Amino acid sequence: MSRHLATRSIALVTIILLLVGCTAYRPGGWVTGTGNTAAAAPSAQPSPDTSSVSMQMQMPMPSSTTATAEGSTITIEAFDLGFKPSAITVPAAGTYPVTFTNTGSTTHDVTFADGTKLTADAGKTVTGSVNIPAGGLTFQCTIPGHAAAGMTGSVTLESAAPAASPAMPMASAGTSADTANAPVADPNAPKYVLRDATAPQVLAGTVHDIDMPIVDKDITVADGFVVHAWTFGGTVPGPTIRVHLGDTVRVHLTNQTTMSHSIDFHASQTAMNDQMVEIKPGGSFIYTFTADYAGVWMYHCGTAPALHHIANGMFGMVIVEPRGGLPKVDKEVALVQSEWYLGAQGQPADYTKASAAAPAPDFVVFNGVANQYKDNPIEVKTKGRVRVFVLDAGPNIDSSFHVVGTIFDTVTKEGMTLARGNAQGWGSQAVDLSPAQGAIIEFSPQEDGMYPFVTHAFNFVGRGAIGIFMAGDGNPSN
Repeated sequence: MSRHLATRSIALVTIILLLVGCTAYRPGGWVTGTGNTAAAAPSAQPSPDTSSVSMQMQMPMPSSTTATAEGSTITIEAFDLGFKPSAITVPAAGTYPVTFTNTGSTTHDVTFADGTKLTADAGKTVTGSVNIPAGGLTFQCTIPGHAAAGMTGSVTLESAAPAASPAMPMASAGTSADTANAPVADPNAPKYVLRDATAPQVLAGTVHDIDMPIVDKDITVADGFVVHAWTFGGTVPGPTIRVHLGDTVRVHLTNQTTMSHSIDFHASQTAMNDQMVEIKPGGSFIYTFTADYAGVWMYHCGTAPALHHIANGMFGMVIVEPRGGLPKVDKEVALVQSEWYLGAQGQPADYTKASAAAPAPDFVVFNGVANQYKDNPIEVKTKGRVRVFVLDAGPNIDSSFHVVGTIFDTVTKEGMTLARGNAQGWGSQAVDLSPAQGAIIEFSPQEDGMYPFVTHAFNFVGRGAIGIFMAGDGNPSN
């Protein structure tokens, strides 16, 4: 090994040891180291009432026990995200008609523990029947994440205390049952795919048609760990869209999955019950907006529970150039910070872990993969201008974005600007971003060397929230 390469390697190792210490994080703890086809058309949009808001916001509400007379109908209402009633009593074992009404904003089902299942689209009612045994029967919605979010219930007999009924089929892997299956690294897992961090060029013209299919995809999110992600365009994060102020953007969405999804562009101004509609499996929708305000904006799936859809990969960045555009720099980088809450290996993210009041993600990452830019430093020019578009997609954790060894001389965060060369000589050491906030940051590395970028919440650096800008050849001794 040449002296030059050896020096670079020693310097890099020293930086990493200083930042994360002589420990390595793996899910479950720290390890000490030794060194239904339907196009979403206006007629299918949610009615303009408060029920549409529940797509992202509404939480399960308490529901009382309802007694059902022998031979009468069991009536269950599904909302986002719960059942009314969730506890039902019947006088005797037997077969009962069931009326299932969905007042929520997305498709729900009621699945009884014996396998009986009724599915209703938003605003629809379906009927069927179920046999209630002497021990009663539980039920749940089997749409991924819905049961873990509170869509469960039971039917019991008036004469009997609640008893264990046949085991419920799990709604999906990645919900609460998977928490017991702490994921372990699979040495045979595919290697992660490095995402080019270079920011895209601003799109030419003033009207842009962008195809963004909604697809499920297995993605390696860290060495040995695979998530069955839900994605926009087959990547996590989804494609970065960069346009001029005042441009018209038409995003063509086709749902190629087996569950409903939607999209919410924070760069747009539109009512929730206008364009943030349910796109059913096989369905298509064109989301149209004008880029009225400059900035770094988030987009994400808003289908209930939105937390689960974002935690499982459905988010991305929109860059809207300010009036007059941005001055030319030597390097532009786009970084999205987000979290992974692992379910079982090769399954969706664990909703129960993601919804905990005290978030404890397995990995915190830039552009979807832990440590990818530590393993593959981003090359920049010494004394050159570096511009970083950064977004905190969350869904839960704040970011304190910092580049070790630099000072930010230009920052635009949520419309507020620190200007380069200001008369008072102000600079910035870190940019604080809550989930869904973005910023544009500029700096100039002053000498050859390694410049790690992190969230300065250092408990997450060892969980993957680290990358490196390599200025010049990376060796400050040259």
